[in-house]
Amino acid sequence: ITTMAVEIANDQNFKELISENDKVVVKFFASWCGSCRLFSPKFKRLSNNERFSDITFLDVNAEENQATRKEAGVNNLPYFAIFKNGELVEGVASSKEDAVVELIEKLN
Repeated sequence: ITTMAVEIANDQNFKELISENDKVVVKFFASWCGSCRLFSPKFKRLSNNERFSDITFLDVNAEENQATRKEAGVNNLPYFAIFKNGELVEGVASSKEDAVVELIEKLN
């Protein structure tokens, strides 16, 4: 089993990534966002969690990728959105790990 790393996605490849992968969780961040930076290692750890081995983890810079940000309905950062079969399921603005885990579990 390969450990899943967090992939960087952008407006150019986002649609492709969410349609190629059944279950996707996206973290939206910005360079100025301190709590986004703090969450990065947690997100990476979650991506390596066996429970979530069939889920693709993506990182999107919300400032540089307006189209993707709009599609996910990002209203605050960090923002997490889950996609199933290319469709947005739900999103949450939170820096609490348990809220994010709860969101990811909805994909299972």
